[in-house]
Amino acid sequence: MSSLMPDTLEKPVTQDKDRAGFRLAVFGAVLVVVLFAGYGIGRLNESGTAAPTGAAMPGMATDETQPHGHGAEDATPSSAPMTMGSTVGGLALSSGGLTLAPESTTFQAGKAQPFRFRITGASRAPITAFAVVHDKPLHFVVVRRDLTGFQHLHPTMAPDGTWSIDLTLAAPGSYRAIADFTAVVGGSQVPATLGADLTVPGDYQPVALPAPAEQATTGTFQISYAGTPRVESTQPLLMTVTGADGRPAALQPYLGAYGHLVVLREGDVGYVHVHPEPQLVDGKVKFWLAAPGPGRYRMFFDFQVAGQVHTAAWSVTVN
Repeated sequence: MSSLMPDTLEKPVTQDKDRAGFRLAVFGAVLVVVLFAGYGIGRLNESGTAAPTGAAMPGMATDETQPHGHGAEDATPSSAPMTMGSTVGGLALSSGGLTLAPESTTFQAGKAQPFRFRITGASRAPITAFAVVHDKPLHFVVVRRDLTGFQHLHPTMAPDGTWSIDLTLAAPGSYRAIADFTAVVGGSQVPATLGADLTVPGDYQPVALPAPAEQATTGTFQISYAGTPRVESTQPLLMTVTGADGRPAALQPYLGAYGHLVVLREGDVGYVHVHPEPQLVDGKVKFWLAAPGPGRYRMFFDFQVAGQVHTAAWSVTVN
C-alpha cells in the first residue's frame, strides 16, 4: 500500500498543472486574435475602406440648423466661444485632395460669358456627388480683389461634373472666384472652399475700401448691424433691416436661412461664410463671428424681402 501512495498523490498535482497550462495557452491565443483584429481595424481606417467615427452619410447634408461659418475644410460651429479667429477659405486652388479646375479664366469687361469649371479628386477625375447645404450643392462667390463687384451665385452641374453659369464681370481687374461646397467622396462628406483668379484685361482702376460704418443702404432698405467682430472670441452680430416706411422689413428665408453673411479680408480675399441662428431675434438676424485675424474686411449680407434678394455691404476694421 505504501508503495502506491506517492503515485496517488502525484496525479492531482500533474492534472492541475496541465489545466493551468491549457488555460494559459487559450488566453494567449485569444490575446493574439484580439491584437490582430485591432490591427486590422486600424488598417481599414487608414485606407479609407471603413468610415471614421462620426462621418456623415453620403447624400445627406450636414447639420445647418445651428449658427456656424464656412471657411476652410473645418467649419467650426461659431456659436461656441473661441480663443482664436475663424479659419479662412478660398485661398488655395487645391486642398484635401480636391481641386478647382476652371476651363477659362479670362473675361471681357461687361460682357456675359459662360464660366465652366469642375471639382476634381486626387485622380483628377471630376467629382459628381455633392451634399446639399442651405438648399444648394455649391455656393459660388466672385469679387474683384479690391472687394468690389461682389456676386453670390449658384451654378448648375451637368452629369459629367461640369459646373456652369453665365458670369458678367463689370470692370477690368483681377477677380477671385470662390467655390464653397461639400463633396461626397468614398462615402464620406468632404467640405472645402477653393479659389481661383479670373482676369479682365483693360485699364484697372482700383477702388479704395469705404470707411467703416454700421449702416448701409440698398434699394429702399436701410440696414444696420450691432456688434464688434474680434479675433480672440466669437461675438454676436445683429442685423436690422428697415423699409422705406421706417418699419422693420418682413424678412423671408433665403437658401434655408433668414440671411447669409460673407466676410472677405482685404489683401488676400480670405473668405468666411457665416449662417445665422434659425429664428429671428426681435425681428433681427443674429450671426456669430470670430474674425480670422487683424485687418480690414468687407462684410456682405444677403437677405430676402417679397421674393427679391438684396445685398448690404459694410467695411469693418478688426484690431
